[in-house]
Formats: sequence, C-alpha cells, structure tokens
Amino acid sequence: MKLPILLALVAALGSRVAVAASPSDRWVGSWASAQMIPNADDTVPRESFRNATLRQIVHLSVGGSRIRVRLANTFGTASLNLIAVHVARPVSRGSSRIDPASDRVVTFDEKTEVSIPAGAEYTSDPLDYPVTPQSDLAVSLQLEAGPEQETGHPGAHATSYLAANLSVSAAELPSAKTYEHWYFLSGVDVAATAGTRVVIALGDSITDGHGSTTDGNDRWTDDLARRLQQNEHTRDTALLNQGIGGNRLLTDGWGPNVLARLDRDVFSQAGTRYLIVLEGINDIGMLTHSAPATDAQHAELVQRMIGAYRQIAMRAHAHGIKVIGATILPFMGSDYYHPGPADEHDRQAVNAWIRAPGHFDAVVDFDKVTADPAHPERLRAEDDSGDHLHPSPAGYRAVADAIPLELFR
Repeated sequence: MKLPILLALVAALGSRVAVAASPSDRWVGSWASAQMIPNADDTVPRESFRNATLRQIVHLSVGGSRIRVRLANTFGTASLNLIAVHVARPVSRGSSRIDPASDRVVTFDEKTEVSIPAGAEYTSDPLDYPVTPQSDLAVSLQLEAGPEQETGHPGAHATSYLAANLSVSAAELPSAKTYEHWYFLSGVDVAATAGTRVVIALGDSITDGHGSTTDGNDRWTDDLARRLQQNEHTRDTALLNQGIGGNRLLTDGWGPNVLARLDRDVFSQAGTRYLIVLEGINDIGMLTHSAPATDAQHAELVQRMIGAYRQIAMRAHAHGIKVIGATILPFMGSDYYHPGPADEHDRQAVNAWIRAPGHFDAVVDFDKVTADPAHPERLRAEDDSGDHLHPSPAGYRAVADAIPLELFR
C-alpha cells in the first residue's frame, strides 16, 4: 500500500475513534439505579414487551456536554435484543410526552441495534447531547421481545411507559401501560469537567425512597443532590442512588446482599470518590420477623453486621473511596417488623459502633436527626411516612439537610 493511501486510512480511522470517544472526556455517573430480579408483582408480562417501546424518565444530578446510556441484562438468562434506543427531553413529569426536536438516536458500536449478552451490561457510544444539572432525561427502548428473566429496579418511584407498536421517537405514548419501575436501564454517564466527582448512596428502601412522592424526586438523595448543586464549592459533585428496597447486609432478599453488589453498584461506577452507607435495618428487623430470637442470636447478628461494615470500608478504601457511615433510623412501632426491646438494643449497639471513631472516615447521624426526642426509639411524627419505618418527604429532607457539605469538598 502506498504511503499517502496508508496515511489517509490511518487518519480516517483516527477520526472515527475520536467521534466515538475523545481521550479528553472525563466520564462520571450522573444517574444510576441498582439492578435486581423483579419479584412476581413487579414483572411485566413477557408478551407485553414484544415490539414495544419502553419510555423511562430519569433525573440527572450533574450536567455535561456528552452522555452515555448504560443498559443492563445483569440477571438475564439469554441475550436481550433492542431494536432502537433514543433519548429526549421530557415535556413534564408524570407524562410520556417528549419534545420531538430533542429526540436523538443512541448507538452502540456505531449501530442502532444492540444485543446484550446474558449477565452483562452494555454502554452506548458517546453522544453529543448537552444536559444541565438537575434536569430530566427520557430514555426510550424499543424491544424485539421480552426476556424470560427480567433485570430492573422495582423501587423507581417514577412512572415508566410501555406501549406496543409505537415508534421509539413518538412524541407521546397515549395508550401506554404505566409502571412505577425501571427496566434494563442502569445508568447515564456525562462527560463532565475535570474536577467532577461522584457520591454513591448505598442502602435499602430508605435510600431507595419508599414513602417519597412518585415523580416528585424527593428522596433524601434527591434533596442532597440539590444541596450539592446550590453550593458553589460542591456543584461539581454527582450523586448516584444505589438503594434497593428490602436490601440487607448479610442475606439476599430483594436484590443481592450488599457485599455481593459492591463491585457492580459502587466500584464500577465512573468517578466514585465518596460512599454513604445506610444499611442494616432489614437485617435487624428480619431476625425476629417470623419468630423470637435468643440473646445469642441477637449478639451474633450485631457482630456479623459490624463485620460487613468493616468489609465495605476496607474494600472501598482499596479503591480510594472515602466511606461515610450513616446510623440506622428508629423503627419502633413498625407496622411490618413489630420490633421489641431486643431489636432496639441491636440497633443501638450497631449505631454505637458506627459512631465510634476509627471505623468510618466520617459519620452522619441519621438516627439523631429523625428520632422523637420524647421517644428516641421512634421516628418523629412529622418525619414519619405513617408506617413508622420509612421517613416522609419532610423526613428525607431533614436527613439530607443534616449532611455537612464539607464532607465532599
């Protein structure tokens, strides 16, 4: 091959690579959700996915000049085939309508279709699509057919829309079925400034936002993300919510146990520098949920929970991540767990360990913030969603407001 032709070929290939991913891009997560196998009540009938458009709305934490969409077939048992993926700007919350002028095609390996192998995640090609902090993004997937085993996030507290035989770029999906879940969508990354870093909130249903307003983005993580944006010293800090309802430190429940999901939900997230850990209330509650436990079983649970916290901190530190421990909120009177004095003793023992110096890099005392001063084993009435376990939107706001932003500077 002649030298001029060879140089032209190299230049052309280099140009294509530059379009796909610029070396100057610093990718960080702006939104994410922890993946799991939906239970029977949260599973979409397989036939409903056939040639259907699934439109899902996500709320970004930080902005950037380019985006990447991350899709998940994490628990699938066969390849997940998507005919098309588009992004657009929603017109309003709680609606499937998008601005048609903002609709863009998302590609994977420079193709509009993608086949995601069983057990895998897939990241799109970078797309020139500027997004602003605290903005909403509609991600629309057109599926060839439904999988035998779904991957998703049941606790979305956001409305998703599923409609058959409608274009993925349709301005509205008027006949869509609605679900308060996300499916096959694990994250949105942005190309951000060099100083941008990521905070991950790792937790259970309290982090996931049970008791928050559907489509209201008023989980404690949403409130903290807004505070970060409003402060000039922290507005280059993203926040990713990796909560799963019913999640536990030690045992699989709704979703894999915490230690089993650290690699996927924390360490693989782009730009992670801080980790807030709020886990353990389900471990304590489940010990006596079905039958009483002995004193020895209570003591063993506390020690095993402390061991799990140590593992989280050790593994995070190995990745250069600062770990912030959050104390477990009061739950006496819980309609679900019906805890007794021994369960409260366990919670106090675990919280005492979390507060003690030397275990975490910092501590945020959610227990102190939400406890009723007259009955500290219970949530304050104004912070209680009504089930005596999950905070209300006001309670979530109180928790977020109590976190010192200096931790992230």
